[in-house]
Amino acid sequence: MSVIDVKNIHRIFETGAGFNHVLRGVSLTVNKGEFVAIMGPSGSGKSTLMSILGLLDTPTTGTYRLEGVDISTLSDDDLSFVRGRRIGFVFQSFNLLPRATVLRNVMLPLAYAEVDRREREPRAIRALTAVDIAPDHFDHLTNELSGGQMQRVAIARALVSDPAIILADEPTGNLDSATGEMVMQTFERLRDRGKTIVLITHDPNVAARADRALHILDGRLADGAFSGGGRVGGTLGTRTGDGTAATAVNLRPIASFAPVSDTSLPSRIPEV
Repeated sequence: MSVIDVKNIHRIFETGAGFNHVLRGVSLTVNKGEFVAIMGPSGSGKSTLMSILGLLDTPTTGTYRLEGVDISTLSDDDLSFVRGRRIGFVFQSFNLLPRATVLRNVMLPLAYAEVDRREREPRAIRALTAVDIAPDHFDHLTNELSGGQMQRVAIARALVSDPAIILADEPTGNLDSATGEMVMQTFERLRDRGKTIVLITHDPNVAARADRALHILDGRLADGAFSGGGRVGGTLGTRTGDGTAATAVNLRPIASFAPVSDTSLPSRIPEV
């Protein structure tokens, strides 16, 4: 069973000027532990596809099965639960709290998820250690860090709930090449530990580090996409746009996780 299985999805937005057909029959399959990059120019549909994969938006037509479960069958509470527990998000702009410490930033998702207070700090420390943030930085404010350190803290925040899937939107876009290299090495280590990663990028050098790199243009995934330089080698070859993989994996389906009773975010930042 694949982790992500998208079949023939379309996304159409209604605007004052008419209808905007952003995604046009996109199909994509991603297996457990696979690192997939998606490239494309601005306006090609990358961010819309990422929003659908991250359950922040829903397709107009088509199906999306996440860990074997059709997401159209899930309630709003179930979707919120899955976003918080099964998916980690990494953004180009980091989205860290600038006046909070590194440790508190990483602990914050656990507070929203109402994880026991005694568990929050140890789990945050493990996540920060996994991305090579030194302990003497845990008490620093995030606005005292370098760009690369901030992005690695953002990755730790995405990891702290131990998600199965990490979605990264231009994670090296605001970084210089040396710092971007450190961030990419972090993603590669996470892939090697079994995390499934889908990354959006404009940089072909970043895409070449993935196991597969797909190209999206005018809302369609292109055929003959570049096969990245991850564990499958950096060669060009014919590969269908849906990225169908040859093997299946057995995963515990989302439906086996009991949804929390109230997954709405509080109106204020909780104490961590």
